Amino acid sequence: MRKTWLMFSQAVTVAVAVLFVVSTFKPQWILNMTWRKSLPDATVSVVSAPAGKGRVAGQGFSEAARVAAPTVVSVFTNNSSAQNPHRNDPWFKYFYGEQGQQPQSGIGSGVIVSPEGYVLTNNHVVDHMDDIEVMLTDGRHAKAKVIGTDPDTDLAVLKIDLERLPAITLGNSETLQVGDPVLAIGNPFGVGQTVTGGIVSALGRNQLGINTFENFIQTDAAINPGNSGGALVDASGNLIGINSAIYSRSGGNMGIGFAIPVSTARQVMDSLIRDGQVTRGWIGVEPRDLSPEIAETFNLKTRDGVLITGVLRNGPAARGGLKPGDVVTTVGVVRVGNTAQLLNAVAALKPGEPAQIRVQRGEEQLTVTVVTARRPKASTQAREEDDEDAQ
Repeated sequence: MRKTWLMFSQAVTVAVAVLFVVSTFKPQWILNMTWRKSLPDATVSVVSAPAGKGRVAGQGFSEAARVAAPTVVSVFTNNSSAQNPHRNDPWFKYFYGEQGQQPQSGIGSGVIVSPEGYVLTNNHVVDHMDDIEVMLTDGRHAKAKVIGTDPDTDLAVLKIDLERLPAITLGNSETLQVGDPVLAIGNPFGVGQTVTGGIVSALGRNQLGINTFENFIQTDAAINPGNSGGALVDASGNLIGINSAIYSRSGGNMGIGFAIPVSTARQVMDSLIRDGQVTRGWIGVEPRDLSPEIAETFNLKTRDGVLITGVLRNGPAARGGLKPGDVVTTVGVVRVGNTAQLLNAVAALKPGEPAQIRVQRGEEQLTVTVVTARRPKASTQAREEDDEDAQ
């Protein structure tokens, strides 16, 4: 018994000593083990930043750039099938000359989010491209496979097969505040990786007409063509957004850039890796923001909510009892005050399951039950409905 106890105490002593050495010289090993999370398929892992982690006073942003820059890649795309099918026809050459010989190509950016080789980028960077190559900052490059795309949020997930890949740490975009410092990292104009700095200028930007689902982080960090798909990081180098678009009259930076929050990107990425697509709810209505003028014109009894101007015949909303003229105030437990909020609330519903929707109909407040359907794909829906019919 004494011998067993002696062996146990020695083993504990050795374990404590090893833990002390590791925590002293390699603390990141313990951090990675603590904060590593597995996605649903259990084959991809990402690292999330601990809450409250911030920049050390006086160190500038060089450390944030040093940590994040190796995880940001350049994405080179090519579409050889974009050549004119008649380019070899002698009559075509006679009338139009040597045209259509150069394949369509482009340059963008991406972010490695997992050591397994998953890369987040914008859908518009890889859309309709049949040859995609990713280049790392260390000079390595590899062909990329498209795992899935989501045009509604302009996100795409790529996969590359390389060893010892750096992966960015995911931050928390929900805790961002206007005025927080940020860095934008990407490959603008194809000149090579570039880091620009600025602040968060605004949050929750929507109704810009860029994507179907919009909840942009606005920043004045310089974002230019080629930055699309690159990383927007906080002062610790944690990913908080995917740079996506700019407001510009010249084609260059004017101090207004937009990034997709990492919270949205994470949800889309999980769905694309797990299912190859993003499944969203849909009920088939035409909504319109409820302005004071509209409320007065139609003598509506409420000033809060979204006016339903049309209901798709035999669609989920029609079968559930929604009617044109209804004002939707709540979807499930989520209050909605504009079309963007209604769109997001309906999209979050699980297809095939009933949802309680509260409406104001004339003098009455009603609750209708709608069995949510699966949102049609963008290409199909565009032929059938206007952008505002996406709810």
